[in-house]
Amino acid sequence: MSFQFEKALRLLNASEYQAVFDESRLKVSSAEILFLARKNNLDRPRLGLVIAKKNVRLSVQRNRVKRNVRETFRHNQANLKGIDVIVLARRGLDQLDNAQMQEICNQLWLQLEKRAEKRFRQREG
Repeated sequence: MSFQFEKALRLLNASEYQAVFDESRLKVSSAEILFLARKNNLDRPRLGLVIAKKNVRLSVQRNRVKRNVRETFRHNQANLKGIDVIVLARRGLDQLDNAQMQEICNQLWLQLEKRAEKRFRQREG
């Protein structure tokens, strides 16, 4: 299993992002971060990031947030097959240190995995 963040694992254009925003059936969040997700009918998960300057002022901090989210995504991608996820930053995310941020993200990936499994099993059954 490769842990690189390849092009195949990214949402690449506006229409892919829009599809997730329009059809997000799964949502998990904390006070600082929100994950929106939808089924994508692929054998792999895809990730999109929306880290707004309004919520995370400094570019250094935005880049740090992206790095941490991508890192946790890479470690959890094996459990997230077949969904597109958009991660949105909320105010205060830049106040967390890397360990706190990764802990929150890992918890949210786990919640998302459980909800996706439950929802998609219901649809098939």
